[in-house]
Parts: sequence; structure tokens; C-alpha cells
Amino acid sequence: MGAVVADDGPSGVKAPDGGWGWAVLFGCFIITGFSYAFPKAVSVFFKELIREFGIGYSDTAWISSILLAMLYGTGPLCSVCVNRFGCRPVMLVGGLFASMGMVIASFCTSIVQIYLTAGVITGLGLALNFQPSLIMLNRYFDKRRPLANGLSAAGSPVFLCALSPLGQILQHEYGWRGGFLILGGMLLNCCVCGALMRPLEPPKKPDATKEPAEKKAKKKLLDFSVFKDGGFVIYTLAASIMVLGLFVPPVFVVSYAKDLGYQDTKAAFLLTILGFIDIFARPICGMVAGLKWVRPRCVYLFSFAMIFNGFTDLMGSMSVDYGGLVVFCIFFGISYGMVGALQFEVLMAIVGTQKFSSAIGLVLLAEAMAVLIGPPSAGKLLDVTRRYMFVFIIAGIEVTTSALVLALGNFFCIKKKSEEPHTKEAAAEREELNKSEDKTPEDAKVDSIEVEQFLKDEPEKNGEVVTNPETCV
Repeated sequence: MGAVVADDGPSGVKAPDGGWGWAVLFGCFIITGFSYAFPKAVSVFFKELIREFGIGYSDTAWISSILLAMLYGTGPLCSVCVNRFGCRPVMLVGGLFASMGMVIASFCTSIVQIYLTAGVITGLGLALNFQPSLIMLNRYFDKRRPLANGLSAAGSPVFLCALSPLGQILQHEYGWRGGFLILGGMLLNCCVCGALMRPLEPPKKPDATKEPAEKKAKKKLLDFSVFKDGGFVIYTLAASIMVLGLFVPPVFVVSYAKDLGYQDTKAAFLLTILGFIDIFARPICGMVAGLKWVRPRCVYLFSFAMIFNGFTDLMGSMSVDYGGLVVFCIFFGISYGMVGALQFEVLMAIVGTQKFSSAIGLVLLAEAMAVLIGPPSAGKLLDVTRRYMFVFIIAGIEVTTSALVLALGNFFCIKKKSEEPHTKEAAAEREELNKSEDKTPEDAKVDSIEVEQFLKDEPEKNGEVVTNPETCV
């Protein structure tokens, strides 16, 4: 696996694993926080929207659903834009879209207009930031990539704990219109994060100006050849099943506590517990995944995290009091953080950096279908049964099934067939990187054909071939 993705990065450039990469990691941390926490933070304003427009809660819930659908469903579009224009320009435009959507939404006079502005435009802007930030993180980190993924993923619970109270303050002080306007201004920070995504530059070589033009002409805007990789197909299938049940417990745990007769503030505190545990679980899991013995088996660690999460859902279904729900939130926060820290790291390890920009777009599109189906179907099950126990059981079964699909599929279908090709590809890329490090830019131009020509011409000039360390292999 190389250190560069195939959008606008030069091939053969080794990942810095530090330096400016820490600035890239900081930007990715902020982008991840906005992307995942913003759809949940907007729900703070739902009560005022219901009062002003005379609508139901289900109508306002579509705002968050549209935001998530745009974040996941526009994956292929983001891949095409990144492969065509590069990461930094796409993120700058995405930051403007995200901010513009919320600012325009503050002047809306109907809920449909809010769907189009705060939902579609802001969701598209967040999507255009989220995917390129992961691609740049993948480019700047190789040896420390699991840790970098864990730290960037921690942005989601950190921003969730920060944006929800901030939204309540803004709603109380300025109303929903003023709150939307201020949040729109905050989203302009996505442009600052986009400016941090400085492309890696290859070593300067003379007469190399024609190569990038030839490479760009042959570049695929969306590489569907990833579906030929059995590991990618199994991962996509497992991730789609996982998303069906992964987001259900956080959505219903507060209602579960209220149904047991606890106060609203006490019930809402459960999400605070979950988010606090999640903050520490993600970077710690990233550190564990970066260990020498663990990293080659990261797929199985990801499978364990999903089994742990599914088992936690099954145990949580038996909770009958507030103490049981607190214990559930603690263990769910640990397992949820592990899944969040590993999901993109495993995808990077399966497809490699060359195809990651296309692979992540296709995976997010597949997950978008499950995101739209999962929570609503759980809500219908709750309407029919009137018992939260069945909702948690179904969610646990779905997540556990996805873990078995990934682990068994990797063990029986991928390990034996694809281990050798991936090893050869990795060895070839490492050899290329080592050569580029050891040689100067001028020496790197000398290929095998030039060496042979030099050996042929030397006897004519001197009458004999002078052997030296540079010409004799």
C-alpha cells in the first residue's frame, strides 16, 4: 500500500507520518465533528420549527435524515470531484455550500425550503468536505495511520457534546433563525480546514512536465474496478448490514429511559455518558490497531468491535431501570468508538490508497440506503410492539451478522486467494519508495535501458568496460 491516493497526489511519494500531517489531522478532526454531529445538533431547534410552521415531529426529523442521506448518498459524486479537481478545491467549495445552506435557511418561510437549504445544500457541503479530508489523511499517514484515524474519528463525539448545548443556548438567546445564522458562520471553518489540505509534492525532476498531463488523461473519475476485489465486496456488504442497526440504539435510548418513567434531563444525560466514553475509546482503539501484531489483523479487530457492539445491544434490551441503561451506554460507547475508529482504516487496508478515493464513495452510497432504512424501520417495529426490547434485539442481531459476514468472508474467501497478490503489490510499492529515497532526482532518471546503453558505449570509448559500483549490479 502506497502513501498517496489517485486524485491529485504524485505516485512514489512517501507519507510524512507527521510534520504538516498533524495540521491535516486537525482539519480532519474538525470536518469529522461537523459531518457527524451537525445532523444531531440541528434537532435542538425542532420544537421551535414545529411551533412556527405548525408541523409534526416526523416532518422536522426529515431535516436530519436529508443531511445524513446527502452525506452518504453523494459519495460517488464526491469521488468524481476529488479525482477531477483535487481535495483542496473541493473542500473549499464544500465549506461555502455548508455555510450558505444554513444562512439561507435562517430566512426560510416554510419547512420545504428548510429541506432544500439546511438539508440538501448544507448536506452536500458537508459531504464535499468529509470524504476529501479522509483521502488527505490517508495520504499523509502510513505507519501512524490507525492512530490518525482514531484521533480524527474522535471529532464526532467531541463536537456532539459541544454543539448540542451550544444549540440550546443559541435557541434560547436568538431563536431558531439566529441560531441557524450563527451555525452557518461556524461552518465557514470548513473552508479553513480545506486550506490546510496542502498537496504532497514529488521530488523535482527535469523534463517531467509532460508526465502529469499523460497521467491525468488516463485517470478514471470513478474506478469501478474495486468491485473485482473480493475484500471490497465483502466489506461493503458487511458495512451495509452494520449500518442498519448501528445508529438505532443512540436514537431510541433516551425515549427508552422516558418510557421507564425518568425525567427528560436524566434521560438526555445518557447520551452525554455515551459521548464521553466514545471520546476516549476512538483514539485508544486507534493506538491498539497500530501495534505491529494487531495491524495485519485489523479486519478481525473490526469484526470483534462489531460483535461487541451487537452483544451490547442484546444485553441492553434487558435493562429495566436507569442503572441498567447507564451500564449499557458505557459499554455501547466503548464498542461504538471502536467501530468508528476502525471502519475507514480497514477500508484503506483492503483496497489500498490508489483506489481509496473511489472505494469510499461507493461504500458511502451503499451505506446511504441502510441509513435511510434502519431507524425508520426500527420506529415502525416500536409502533407495532410498543416494546423497546425488540428494537434493541433486532439492532444487535444486524450488527452481529455484519461482523460474521466480514470475519468469515475474509477468512475463507479472501485470505487464501488474495494474500499473495496484495503482498506482491505492497512489496513493489515499497521497493519503489525505497529507490526514490536512496537516489537523487538525477539518478532516479536512469533506468535499465540507459544502463545497458552505457555499457555498450563504454568499450568503444576506452577500449574496455570500467566496472564500478554504479554500473555493475
